[in-house]
Amino acid sequence: MLGKALDSRLVTFKLYTDQDFSTDESNITFSIFIKDGGTHLFDSTYAVMKVKDIPKVANAIVAEKKIQANNNRLVVGFNYNIENVGTSWYVDTLSATQKSKVVEFNFR
Repeated sequence: MLGKALDSRLVTFKLYTDQDFSTDESNITFSIFIKDGGTHLFDSTYAVMKVKDIPKVANAIVAEKKIQANNNRLVVGFNYNIENVGTSWYVDTLSATQKSKVVEFNFR
């Protein structure tokens, strides 16, 4: 017996800032993720950059990921770590009825 086909769902991640970090030389690492409950469906880490190099919205870092997933609510977002400071995150959801989502993270 064949199982139900999984639906295709698209998540677009946008990373930018509207702040002036031009003098901040701290290293920062961002990662993006998609989870279904406790199961990681996708994660990816961006190259380390300086906080001052986080782009403005016109030059946002954009990544798209199409996944095959059931119609559960998905948790999507960003994790980030600032060297010698700590780790934090930005989390959003893709509801069970949504087929696509733009996750915009304005780093502040």
